[in-house]
Amino acid sequence: MKILFFGTPRFAEIILQGLFDNNFDVVGVVCQNDKPAGRGNKMKTPHIVELAREKGVPVYQFEKIREHIEDFKAMNYDLAVTASYGKILPKSFLDLKPCINVHPSMLPKYRGATPIQSALLNGDTMTGVTIMKTEVGMDDGDIFVQKEVEILPEDDYVSLLDKLANVGLDLLIETLHKIEDGNAVRTPQDDSKATFVKLIQKEDALLDFSMPVQSLVNKVRAFCENPVAFFHLGEDRIKVYKAKVASMSTDAPVGQIISTKKHFQIQAKDGVFEILKCQAAGGKVMDASSFLNGYRFKTMAVSL
Repeated sequence: MKILFFGTPRFAEIILQGLFDNNFDVVGVVCQNDKPAGRGNKMKTPHIVELAREKGVPVYQFEKIREHIEDFKAMNYDLAVTASYGKILPKSFLDLKPCINVHPSMLPKYRGATPIQSALLNGDTMTGVTIMKTEVGMDDGDIFVQKEVEILPEDDYVSLLDKLANVGLDLLIETLHKIEDGNAVRTPQDDSKATFVKLIQKEDALLDFSMPVQSLVNKVRAFCENPVAFFHLGEDRIKVYKAKVASMSTDAPVGQIISTKKHFQIQAKDGVFEILKCQAAGGKVMDASSFLNGYRFKTMAVSL
């Protein structure tokens, strides 16, 4: 079976690498275009491009799939596989060959582009992966197989993504073998139970200390990569990569910094938010104690 693979970020990289490791015949990789990144806004090529080229697999970075249907018609592939590709595939492409998708949620829950972040933001203790037939609608195709995955209290976006990608790889391989053998079975989704998730914007990562403290911790877990959870301390923007609910209570006003000695703690709506790893603008990511040793506080209250 010749596979045309669609995907760009780390979730896709893990699955593509797994297909290579299991000797699947990947004949092409379609990914997003190079994008500006970093302070200098230099164009950055997705890492998956390097991964594909190391295996001698052609890479296609099409801006609009619908404008390249003739290119796809000329490609020798049997099945398209998508994993965190980030774009809706047009009907003109889906009509060419079968296409299946690796989606990191228990569909029909969390249809859309941000199911991993949404599960963490909502404080879910379980999520999962679904292998589905790709249709024109938003993640509404028939399901081949799905599997639940536990979300541990210490999981954040990075760790949960890796777990889901590896489970997704196993399910994808299982599905590909069934398709090859002609015994793959699909089950329609119950659209009445569908929930949808929105795209993440940078401002969504702002920590609002009038929120419950567990919700703040969940936001840090969800936004530990890009965007990173943050708050303003005077004119300084502080990014938070790891946090927990402190085992203490105070009568301090919301947004008040409780401690800057051994612990970096801030009063939230119903408890104390403790920062474990953070970064000031222009500084390095460091544990809270190291940060406190070098940071000069000009105010003891978070900007609300």
